[in-house]
Amino acid sequence: DVDTLTDSYGNVVIGGIMEHIEQAGVHSGDSACMLPTQTIPSSCLQTIRSWTTKLAKKLNVCGLMNCQYAITTSGDVFLLEANPRASRTVPFVSKAIGHPLAKYAALVMSGKSLKDLNFEKEVIPKHISVKEAVFPFEKFQGCDVILGPEMRSTGEVMSISSEFSSAFAMAQIAAGQKLPLTGTVFLSLNDMTKSHLEKIA
Repeated sequence: DVDTLTDSYGNVVIGGIMEHIEQAGVHSGDSACMLPTQTIPSSCLQTIRSWTTKLAKKLNVCGLMNCQYAITTSGDVFLLEANPRASRTVPFVSKAIGHPLAKYAALVMSGKSLKDLNFEKEVIPKHISVKEAVFPFEKFQGCDVILGPEMRSTGEVMSISSEFSSAFAMAQIAAGQKLPLTGTVFLSLNDMTKSHLEKIA
């Protein structure tokens, strides 16, 4: 998931590249994500930056644009969608990088350049930010809890830490998830993925 900003002079700056934790096919609004990315190979990130910049220029975007990509295990990058508008991740990215992207978008659409705003290159923070979805399953018992392409979350939370593990744990707690320290785990896999069970367990 990439949020980017373009001014009317053709200057493009990546606001942030987020790595989703859930697999492609789960609605992005239901997926936890982190910024900066933690496991995406640098070659894939280079492709994403290049394609996003080219798309913003070719589409003559002025303001915000959101692109969503899928990456295969072999490292192939696929563009899923490109939306020349602000996305729901803009507030998260803005807080994570310390720049008000929505405000910048309004200013560039009214004629300012990214140079005028002193926002000329991608900011990659030293801390890890995690966004987690909040679901209404406790209030609507009996509804299907399996995530898919239809968005089910009704809110989201954000956490920041110097380490991914603590940022992720804080986001889960803020979203109302109980994190047990001991106990038994039930793993349910289909026949195609059972061979991966040993690595997971």
